[in-house]
Amino acid sequence: MRDITKSFGAVHALKGVSLEFRPGEVHGIVGENGAGKSTLMKILAGVQSPDAGQIFRDSQPVTFASVRAALESGVALIHQELNLVNDLNVAENVFLGREPRKGLLIDRRRQREATSALLTQVNSRASADDRVGDLPLAQQQLVEIAKAVSYQSEIIIMDEPTAVLGRQEAEALFVVIDQLRSQGKTIIYISHLLPEVIRICDRISVLRDGEYVTTIDAATATPELLANTMVGRELGDFYPEKSATNSTDAILLKVSNLVTAGASEISFELRKGEILGIAGLVGAGRTELCEAISGFRPRTGEVMIDGKAVPAGSPTAAVERGIAYVSEDRKGKGLILGMPIQENITLAHLREFGKVFLDRKKEAETASQWRGQLSIKASDLSLPVSSLSGGNQQKVSIAKWLETKPAVLLLDEPTRGVDIGAKREIYDLIVDLAKAGLGCVVVSSEMPELLGICHRILVMKDHRMAGELQESEMNEQRIMALAAGVA
Repeated sequence: MRDITKSFGAVHALKGVSLEFRPGEVHGIVGENGAGKSTLMKILAGVQSPDAGQIFRDSQPVTFASVRAALESGVALIHQELNLVNDLNVAENVFLGREPRKGLLIDRRRQREATSALLTQVNSRASADDRVGDLPLAQQQLVEIAKAVSYQSEIIIMDEPTAVLGRQEAEALFVVIDQLRSQGKTIIYISHLLPEVIRICDRISVLRDGEYVTTIDAATATPELLANTMVGRELGDFYPEKSATNSTDAILLKVSNLVTAGASEISFELRKGEILGIAGLVGAGRTELCEAISGFRPRTGEVMIDGKAVPAGSPTAAVERGIAYVSEDRKGKGLILGMPIQENITLAHLREFGKVFLDRKKEAETASQWRGQLSIKASDLSLPVSSLSGGNQQKVSIAKWLETKPAVLLLDEPTRGVDIGAKREIYDLIVDLAKAGLGCVVVSSEMPELLGICHRILVMKDHRMAGELQESEMNEQRIMALAAGVA
């Protein structure tokens, strides 16, 4: 790709970016949200056309006027939001729109056999006849890779491929990527998880503000080097200094013998000013626990806040008692993407803005205050929240719940899909909230994140609590041993 330029109105998304990709390599692309990564890859995959610049395939200039043109040239893009039809089976998804024919009819047998061979090639346990909607996300990801391979793709772009995967599923994906590399395929790998990028990639290119910065050999890269290069400044210590807690601090939240679909017999306490981490593998029941505490899921057992019982199954009652829940599903459950930023911020606390008619002026003033307090980068709060980067969308989601003035804040995967600079801002916010006296529960699949900001970590396995680690006991090995059931 040579001198690729792309603008959207007055916004210059790409400013003369040049990159080269080699056969048989995994090439990482990193940068903050808005750096131009996705736009560059959409141009390479034929989703968008550049305003200027040229793409060369095997040293020959090419023009990809459509996704199909890129696929026919051997370039496939696997989006972060998987592009599959849940009600079709795996074989029908892999060959959708290009089914093998026997006369006028689809040759189901040949389609099934070809799909089975592709699934074997990518180490998938799925069957060609499985309904895609019934598969776990990790297997759906492999179906997307099988689909890309079916096009005889030589260049496969993976956008945040492990964002929805647990550690074990991610490890399985890395094995598949290694196999594709050994076959001479070029993998372009986009991720905010810098240790993961360093581990799986051969070279790593950094974009910043729509411009190419540098390409680094992964063997010489460190997360700190990449982070500083991405933001153009020294980030210093990545995790802020947290305040001390002690056993005499007041208990804010007490959960006793909680049972819900996906979590059983859970009991723990959260103290004022404490940041409590919840670790575990995907499917351990962490999200189900948070949804039950915050009233979004039926439960039995007792939830007490400041010594008062919280009724089960009522988000409104939980909010009134001082519990707020920031969902891991930012786009599906956390925000209404087509709604203005300011309306998203006030959505969970509407009665404060009028009982019959909303006080729009007060709403705008409140949203503006949160924009300043959380450094939400938005030029106009009347724009849809979908216009913001992932990190700023997450800040809006957090602002929505902080506006309810909670005593306890449950944060489920608060930095998933968020760039390195916004991550540090969210960590600072969580630590500041704890210092102000809130109790914070942080669910995360990133163990360094939990170790960096939490005072104590609870580990879940198979929908139950497997153990508790005090700050002096916390390390990745102990967490994994409990999560895997070997401790």
